[in-house]
Amino acid sequence: MKKPFVTPEKLNEIAEKYPTPFHLYDEKGIRENARELARAFSWNKGFKEYFAVKATPNPVLLQILKEEGCGADCSSLTELQLAAAVGLTGRDIMFSSNATPDEDFRLAADLGAVINLDDISDIGILKRAAGIPKTLCFRYNPGGNFTIQNDIMDNPGEAKYGLTHKQMVDAFLAAKDEGVTEFGLHAFLVSNTTHDEYFPVLARMLFRLAVELRHKTGIIVSFVNLSGGIGIPYLPGHKKADIARIGAGVQKEFNKILVPEGMGGVSLYTELGRYMLGPYGVLVSRVIHEKKTYKDYLGLDACAANLMRPAMYGAYHHITVAGKEDMPAQHTYDVTGGLCENNDKFAVGRKLPQTQVGDLLVIHDTGAHGFSMGYNYNGKLRSSELLLKEDGSVQMIRRAETPEDYFATFDFMNLFNKQ
Repeated sequence: MKKPFVTPEKLNEIAEKYPTPFHLYDEKGIRENARELARAFSWNKGFKEYFAVKATPNPVLLQILKEEGCGADCSSLTELQLAAAVGLTGRDIMFSSNATPDEDFRLAADLGAVINLDDISDIGILKRAAGIPKTLCFRYNPGGNFTIQNDIMDNPGEAKYGLTHKQMVDAFLAAKDEGVTEFGLHAFLVSNTTHDEYFPVLARMLFRLAVELRHKTGIIVSFVNLSGGIGIPYLPGHKKADIARIGAGVQKEFNKILVPEGMGGVSLYTELGRYMLGPYGVLVSRVIHEKKTYKDYLGLDACAANLMRPAMYGAYHHITVAGKEDMPAQHTYDVTGGLCENNDKFAVGRKLPQTQVGDLLVIHDTGAHGFSMGYNYNGKLRSSELLLKEDGSVQMIRRAETPEDYFATFDFMNLFNKQ
């Protein structure tokens, strides 16, 4: 069984001060995990993790990761602004976007971010919008199916991202003609896998491409960005990715492919989101309603507006009833929110201890793609975000929305000042 990183006693203490629902993050777990990743790739002198801001866009969490040596992977204007707000600039930012507005390119260039282009036509667009920088990265899409040990992991050929094999060669030569002197490679092919061979197999593909590009263009890449995709075990008992084994597997491919080509100075980057923060966040909600019809329902004060993944994907998130961790899970419930949508369910047919109105429920693994995917359907307001600090204190790092926030974009109408 999964155990929350916070005790029932502490959780009740927090809930007395901060109304539910709220997302709660574990500073100690976040820092320890970031250090474990750094150790796994410490053999590569240029290694850097660029946290995927889209996973959990909160400046306090970005600051914690910054203190652990991480940069920011941004894909929009506001994500760039958020990174800059915590003092990340220059090569501490990787900007990877698609169908990119000119203003986004301009801000990325102004901040000195490493720009990762998604399409060969982006060279001309970037030149017009912001000029061509000395450093450029290109996102590669190999097409077809991506397999590991004959298992199909995903289908890059159906993805909208990246350049084809031939386009990579053409893009390198075109960028060189535009004055680019430092080049990088990037690829993201699989999402949320705990398969330890994913990064090594992806690295092998990109390292071989780097060697081929050198032979065909004379360009030696400066860095290879393995991007993200390492997942977390949402279900109890499922295997966790072994980051030390993953790092060793990438090192083996590095030494076999790049070192003999005199390319041992290539830096490696990652852009992890879910792996960095997923297990270190929970959504805490209170049972406010019980219903018994054809099934037994627990109605929470949270809903899919606070955590979209179960409603959108049918994703599993483990649930703990605070204070009843050791009680037998002998009752079957659908755990629901209050949206006017039948898919607003955190769990269907879930075995839990007998649960009552007033109980606190801990919904696990919401530290990434939890709060960030929230929305205001039905006029629901997004919750606060709290940080459980290493010293045991709690800091509010985002306040809950109010009706005034919801109506703020109507301010030009002056609707609520009329008599």
